[in-house]
Amino acid sequence: MTTLDGSKVRLRPASRADLAALLPIRQSPEVYAFWRGGDDLAAAIEEDRDEPGSTPYVIELAGRVVGWIQWSSEAEPDYRYASIDIYVDPAIHGQGVGEDAVRTMARHLIKDHGHHRLEIDPAADNRAAIRCYSKVGFRPVGIRRRSERGPEGSWHDALLMDLLAEELRD
Repeated sequence: MTTLDGSKVRLRPASRADLAALLPIRQSPEVYAFWRGGDDLAAAIEEDRDEPGSTPYVIELAGRVVGWIQWSSEAEPDYRYASIDIYVDPAIHGQGVGEDAVRTMARHLIKDHGHHRLEIDPAADNRAAIRCYSKVGFRPVGIRRRSERGPEGSWHDALLMDLLAEELRD
């Protein structure tokens, strides 16, 4: 894994040492609503970091950890694509940090890993995330009905979005 530089952010491989910075972000209501993890969020972050098939990075802004981004891929040659998941500290929402992180990761997946297609699947009611991903070039594909359980236990829809390599907006 390599460190990736965007115009605002640096993405670097996540480590155990990042737990203290990630925990309060993950505990924030805005992030917890979509990234839960039960009563032990520290263990949930560790599980995310060690998830088989996933490549985890932290998002740094001016040398400070402000979020998490990870990617995984389908390696079957006839169905090959990569997917991205992200969360950003709500204290810096609206500053283009998420957009720069997603764009930086998308560029890496296309140029360095040869992916021609990427996916991302925000909650269908997460307008800010959908707007962010659209700025990078992701387009709505369809609704994944009742695909994720919310913190209160009910199922909610996700919006499947994808991006073809030539649609990436720099």
